Amino acid sequence: MASDPGPVVQRSRLTAELQRIRRDAGKTQEEVARALDWSPSKLIRIEGGNVGISTTDLQALLRYCGVTDESRIRDLSKLARGARTRGWWDPYKADLDSAYATYLGYELGASSIRWFSPLLVPGLLQTEEYARALTIEYLPSAVAVEAVIEVRLLRQDKVFNREDRPQQHYVLDEAVIRRRVGGQRDPKIMPRQLARILEIARMPDVTIELIPFDKGSHFGLLGDFTLLGFDSGPAGVLYLENARGGDLTVADSEQIAAYLEAFDHLRQLALPEEESMAFIEAVAAQMRDETPLDA
Repeated sequence: MASDPGPVVQRSRLTAELQRIRRDAGKTQEEVARALDWSPSKLIRIEGGNVGISTTDLQALLRYCGVTDESRIRDLSKLARGARTRGWWDPYKADLDSAYATYLGYELGASSIRWFSPLLVPGLLQTEEYARALTIEYLPSAVAVEAVIEVRLLRQDKVFNREDRPQQHYVLDEAVIRRRVGGQRDPKIMPRQLARILEIARMPDVTIELIPFDKGSHFGLLGDFTLLGFDSGPAGVLYLENARGGDLTVADSEQIAAYLEAFDHLRQLALPEEESMAFIEAVAAQMRDETPLDA
């Protein structure tokens, strides 16, 4: 049985279906709104995914558009109910960038994750101590730090413990594994982080590849990016992350296609998977050797 894709993906699926149903019925938004005694803005917000739709309103809309198949009505009603539920990240929203919070909703229902990182270990691969050492450099509030770390660990749990775990492909620049995040506090943090990366890489649905420094400059130096794919729902999601926050793009086929092409090019620069793992293991061993025995 497939895992619950969460409210964000269910709302995306529902709004796509409602737009398709209305167009197939040959109706404009104005015609539907007038017939149902709604304001035009109400239907625009529903089709745009900005608000949910009640089961009563949904059934009225479906009847007007000529949908009579009971099975389809039940499926759409289930989506509508699911779209109105709270996401696991909702209690933390006050401490999260809004684009990142929305991204978490899409990630929960994704069937594939492609992630390039030029500087830092991707959040899904981070150990708690690495995440803590990193987060305290960015956030002045201890409360916010704890919330961000808790979200990161919950996020990992939601992705790695899904019944239908997504296919994951990570491409890392060598700088990711060389920078000893947390080294001033505990020089063992980074060797343990690299061990965690190697552990995750052994999972059957995870691929981790590394671009060594000698490959020179590349597109990925522009910054961290993540691409989500879906079996059903949005055509794709692109998430760009920088120091100011996140930038989320949903179903913009041209921009997403450009980043998919860039990701494939980065893969061509990366070492094959086995060589990447050997490289990371060698760096981890070097770090362990350099770590004082009493550290």
